[in-house]
Amino acid sequence: MLDSQTADVLRQAVGAAQSGDVARARQLAEGALESGGDTAALNAFLGMLQARAGDLAAAADHLRAAHGARPADTTIACNLIAVLIDNDDLERALEIATPELARADATLRVARYRGFVAQSLERFDEAVTAYEHVVAREPQDFESWNNLGNARSATGDLEGSVAALEKAMALNPYAPPTRLNLAVALRTVDRGEEAEALLRRTAEEFPDDARALHELYVQYKKEGRQDDAMPAIEAAIARDPDNANLQLKFGVECGLLSRIDEAEQAFRKVIALDPSVTDAYIGLAVQYEHSNREEELAPLIALAEANGLGDGALAFIRALEFRRAKMFEEALANFDRVPPEIEPERTSHFRGQVLDRLGRIDEAFAAFSKTNGLHEMSPTRPLERASVLRERLQSELDLLSPEWVESWPGAASGRDHADPVFLLGFPRSGTTLLDTILMGHPGTMVLEEQPPLNLVDRRIGGMAEIQGLDDAGVADARRFYFDEIAKVAPAPLSPDRMLIDKSPLFLSKAVLIQRLFPNARFILALRHPCDVLLSCFMSNFRLNDAMANFLRLEDAAAFYDLTFQHWERARELFGLNVHTIVYERLVEDVEAEVRPLFDFLGLEWRDEALDHRTTAKSRGLITTASYAQVVEPIYKRAAGRWEGYRQHLEPVLPVLRPWVEKFGYSL
Repeated sequence: MLDSQTADVLRQAVGAAQSGDVARARQLAEGALESGGDTAALNAFLGMLQARAGDLAAAADHLRAAHGARPADTTIACNLIAVLIDNDDLERALEIATPELARADATLRVARYRGFVAQSLERFDEAVTAYEHVVAREPQDFESWNNLGNARSATGDLEGSVAALEKAMALNPYAPPTRLNLAVALRTVDRGEEAEALLRRTAEEFPDDARALHELYVQYKKEGRQDDAMPAIEAAIARDPDNANLQLKFGVECGLLSRIDEAEQAFRKVIALDPSVTDAYIGLAVQYEHSNREEELAPLIALAEANGLGDGALAFIRALEFRRAKMFEEALANFDRVPPEIEPERTSHFRGQVLDRLGRIDEAFAAFSKTNGLHEMSPTRPLERASVLRERLQSELDLLSPEWVESWPGAASGRDHADPVFLLGFPRSGTTLLDTILMGHPGTMVLEEQPPLNLVDRRIGGMAEIQGLDDAGVADARRFYFDEIAKVAPAPLSPDRMLIDKSPLFLSKAVLIQRLFPNARFILALRHPCDVLLSCFMSNFRLNDAMANFLRLEDAAAFYDLTFQHWERARELFGLNVHTIVYERLVEDVEAEVRPLFDFLGLEWRDEALDHRTTAKSRGLITTASYAQVVEPIYKRAAGRWEGYRQHLEPVLPVLRPWVEKFGYSL
């Protein structure tokens, strides 16, 4: 009970505040305090006045005094907690919301506050206890069930998290945040199909909300479902085009798919929406680097400086500019200033390249090893996927025999298009330089690492199913291949232009190629196996199942061995029509090595085809690891590079030795 004087003053002060005279209300309450009025009531009133006026520090002082005078008053305690939260003083807020006060509060407000503050401070065990107290006494509180689910997830109680979130959704099935939290929780307990179904349903039922589509995108990326990820982020962008986070991810995906104009537009939009987003500048820098537009780096640096970008991100972009200018010491100094949270894989990889150019071999190898170690930690399980691919290649080798080939139905008759030429070779064998030279001839249409043949392989069910392809099956597979080619070709297919389908690892697709295209010609790019393997280890590939084999030298050597066994077995069985280009001869005398290739293909000689730098500059984004080299003059420094790294390659030389000798090289 209040004394009569305090009660009378508070009536007057409340009336003054309600009429808008806050100064009079504060004056009355402060006067009553000086006259010995009720400390708790008057400070509580003054605290709320100051909070509404925006003076959170003064509000906290008054409410703290009120709480000290009346510690069991949950209304005062909750008001103080709210002010401390608004003032970002979470530690003191949790000190007020004690477990004892939470248990004594029949309204459960203190317990809810305690759960929220503990969760914000990442004291998740305390948050779980608080929320469990709430839902035990008010089981219909879906928000507390939702918060309990999130807190349990953070403590590692994944099944408990799902149970709480399922309860929250049952209580309120129309709350999108709860659905999203449940979907994330379902993924953590390997219930991905249920998570996907929930997110799809949420996206349909809340057509203006982009969050479910974003979570679908996240799920597809985690599962390595790139073909599904892009449509999901595109749909999210359509719903929320001014969301900088969505635009950033869209830009990244466009970059992966070589949609360079869209990638640049997305990154530019992110900067317009929020100039502080570091990754947008980094994304633009990487696009310029990969598309050989180094002249764009200086304006980007100027923009970043004008927008106050941090020194670490600026150091990354400057390092790229110095590297392209062959100022390697300056590039290294800048890469060393890039903090670990900014593009750690790329930074480590670029450092390795610069150290290699400076002749600091052991440091370079350590940097490349660090890059690959970071990639190994990818949630897409690259080492596991690489192992599965090697096992598949081995099983296909076990199948390849004359008897198996003789069991095939007769060859198909009738052809809708001329059989393509296939440019192949183990990665880093010079295929990008070769395809650039071939692109310089007007009588060719070169496709660089496009999916049609792999889509055919998937469509028929893999190499083991080739045996079942009759004439109709072959005709259907050819038709499908050319339909897919038409989707990605830079121009319509024409009898006047030779289709050259380039992908290094078609080495293990020669059996399929021969079945579909019995008149196909092959260009094999060959390079010293040790140089190839080292270059693959030193490259920052996108980690599909094949490229994941290059994270460890022992895996790379096993993959090389299996791949060439596959190729050589196909050559033995089918007598493939092959022209070999030797990398070491190519870099010594391009014309001498390429003229016989043009004769093999029936192409008229064109001197302009040798101007590979002009051709490369006109290509836009080059998607292979050779993007920088193909715009340089032909150089010989990569030939024999492996000898400098010999001590690091020693463990895999026994695997490579037979191939070194077979291809006419030496160790």
